[in-house]
This record gives sequence, structure tokens and C-alpha cells, in this order.
Amino acid sequence: MAKRRMAAMLLVLTTAAGSASGAERIVGNWHTPSGHVARIEACGAAFCIFATAPQFKDKQIGRMTESGDGYAGEITDPETDRTYAGTATVNGSSLKLTGCALKIFCRSQTWTKL
Repeated sequence: MAKRRMAAMLLVLTTAAGSASGAERIVGNWHTPSGHVARIEACGAAFCIFATAPQFKDKQIGRMTESGDGYAGEITDPETDRTYAGTATVNGSSLKLTGCALKIFCRSQTWTKL
């Protein structure tokens, strides 16, 4: 009985520690500068980004993992189908995404949480 209680306590502590991070929540629906909505949801240990515009309906356009106080991964421009190394930071209801080609040609945009 004591072993079960100890195992349950360890499970609770491990789960709580694993969910605590320096990064703000990225999950949700975001309004992009192009006027479309992107959906970000957990997918395994990462976060997947999906385009919701009719012409790209539910196409995965990115995958990010937590990295310090933000996120890092890849983001694809659905218009050109080009993929870039990307980072993202959440600040309240704003999500700043930066995508880079060759680590020197970078472009940023800010999305707003819906």
C-alpha cells in the first residue's frame, strides 16, 4: 500500500515538473497577417501548426518544440511550399514567428491569439 502511494506521488510530481516550462502557451487559434487563421496543437512532444484557410485546409505548415522561453522548429510558407528554420515566442496574446533561410535571411511576423 505504501509503495502504491509513493508511486502515485512520484507520478504526480513527475507530471507537474514536466508541464512546467519557461515558454508561454502556444496552443490555440492565431490570426495571421495575411488574414487567415492558423491552429496550433500539441502533437506528441511537439506543437504542430496547421493552416485553416480553404485552399490549405488543415495542411500542416510547421512543427515546434519548446526551447528555453520560446519554441524552435520549422515553418512552411503554404503559398510557396518553402520550409524555413523557425523560432517563436509568445507574449500574452501575441506570437512572434521568425523564419530563416541559411540562418542569415530572416523574416518575422506577429500573429494574434483569437
